[in-house]
Amino acid sequence: MDTQTSASLKLTRRLRRLRASPAMRALVRETRLAPDMLMLPLFICEGEGVRREVPSMPGVFNLSVDEAVREVEAAQAEGVRSVLLFGLPDEKDDVGSSAYDPEGPVQSAVRALKREAPGVLVATDVCLCEYTDHGHCGIVIDGEIANDATVGQLVRAALSHAAAGADIVAPSDMMDGRVGAIRQALDERGFEQTAIMAYSAKYCSAFYGPFRDAAHSAPRFGDRRTHQMDPANGREALREVEQDIAEGADIVMVKPALPYLDVLARVKDRFGYPTAAYQVSGEYAMLKAAARNGWIDEPRAMLETLTGIRRAGADIIITYYAREAARALS
Repeated sequence: MDTQTSASLKLTRRLRRLRASPAMRALVRETRLAPDMLMLPLFICEGEGVRREVPSMPGVFNLSVDEAVREVEAAQAEGVRSVLLFGLPDEKDDVGSSAYDPEGPVQSAVRALKREAPGVLVATDVCLCEYTDHGHCGIVIDGEIANDATVGQLVRAALSHAAAGADIVAPSDMMDGRVGAIRQALDERGFEQTAIMAYSAKYCSAFYGPFRDAAHSAPRFGDRRTHQMDPANGREALREVEQDIAEGADIVMVKPALPYLDVLARVKDRFGYPTAAYQVSGEYAMLKAAARNGWIDEPRAMLETLTGIRRAGADIIITYYAREAARALS
């Protein structure tokens, strides 16, 4: 076969044919984003008429319940159908008791959203870091995070969220056994329909800084390396996910998203379970900062990162970009 014939045969498959126009690219697109797969995180504080921007997270606010309702109604109109609530109480103590206050910010917001925006799915973060005066995710005994004592507090918080009407409770603390304990308590008290979205593979990441600014939850001493995962470990994440599924998790999560796309893909491939990924505060803040400096095209970068998370296996993407992305996708 001469060189000219060989070259001609090689070009019978022209991959560029399927990239020739916007319509053609859309027709063969492998990974698709839609607003209803995006979950919007919200920080709920006490008071009324409060809409206070987080300095390190442009476009993200601490919201009182009334303002949160308005935010959710606007997001719903744009196609975002689920939210994740974090509580910012005025009073904190060493055991995080305000986490299960029936009149707390999260519980009050759940009731208001179920009343004013009934079509929106409401998930609630279950952890103690926003509620403890020391900023840790659990009860501290002799300088250590006490696993089993913390689980008892998490159960109380999850039950209070379910009683308020939460559709999903989402334990983010990384204590061993908390998913099973929460599932058992929910079932025993008639909340069989309340789902659990477990932060199953939550890494001890440098990308949480802006969140701690928003939630006032930075630890006053030490760090969270004894319970959050070592960023170097991938196989361990599979064991964490497997255990949470065995204990009754309905949805599993990888957090953060972009630095752990390999873990996300392995989790989805191994278990085939409904899988969430959290594009965390640091990921969001970096894109915002680069855009404000004119270094990137923010709308393109936003959609590219979200598409990458989706392509890696996420069925649900928790992102502060939810509303902006929904508008871009409409």
